[in-house]
Amino acid sequence: LTFSFLSCSNSEPLELIEDDVNFFEETGFIEFLEQESSSKKNLKIFYHIPEKSNNNSPIVFVFHGGGRNAKDYRDAMIAKSNEYNFIIVVPEFSNVNFPGGDGYNLGNVFVDGDNPSTGSLNTENEWAFSLIEPVFAFFKEKTGNTSQKYHIIGHSAGAQFLHRFAMFKPDASFDKAIISAAGWYTVPNLNIDFPYGLQKSSLESINLSTFLSKNIKIIVGELDNDPNAGGLRRNSFADAQGINRFQRAYHFFNESKEFASNNNTTFNWNIQTNFGLNHDFRAALQIASDLLFND
Repeated sequence: LTFSFLSCSNSEPLELIEDDVNFFEETGFIEFLEQESSSKKNLKIFYHIPEKSNNNSPIVFVFHGGGRNAKDYRDAMIAKSNEYNFIIVVPEFSNVNFPGGDGYNLGNVFVDGDNPSTGSLNTENEWAFSLIEPVFAFFKEKTGNTSQKYHIIGHSAGAQFLHRFAMFKPDASFDKAIISAAGWYTVPNLNIDFPYGLQKSSLESINLSTFLSKNIKIIVGELDNDPNAGGLRRNSFADAQGINRFQRAYHFFNESKEFASNNNTTFNWNIQTNFGLNHDFRAALQIASDLLFND
């Protein structure tokens, strides 16, 4: 079985390279090969289709953390998928194909995201962000799904990927998004250099009104407050947002709210503290699922 397609946003085609895929199986994975990316990256997708799904079942993308453990994230969502009858789609951005924070957290927009320049800017079809809409189109076609939009949950590094995806792809067809416990953020501030702000990136010229008016909720654990947590970026730029994930989540929310107010833009976000919770992705995913379908 080989299947190539283009997204409606003219992203690069993807070729399905996994054989004998049965899309009516309840749980599994498929693998794509990028066709126009110069590096020919592989992208594995872990998914679950609930037994009672139909062509109106919501599609929920889940973005994994820095452990690149997409299968674990898929498995942690199966019970909620069956409860709410939504299809889970978890892309695996492996360290081999999307190395480091540049390749995943920052969406492969720049060769070196911490030192952005026009010379190191990748073409848009090289961005990891450009893979989401084609995968959505693929799942719709193969499952006969009629959804016009999808929901997203991103946790930790996946929350970093999520909020930047929403910034860099303002026309992406997602509806609700839950940003869970990112380590640090790209704050909507034109006076701070990317990746901590918008300056020196294409975001300087992007209208963020769509991003700020989206149905977005930020969640963070009450106990996710360790300034020395493993993998937590600590430098003067990140620490200006706070010294732990809890402080940084509220800083990002407040800065975004102020940016929207200063630019007379609708602000449709909320923020929630998950009391008693640390950085556990499994617990965060349960809360996020309930928020998507009960809030």
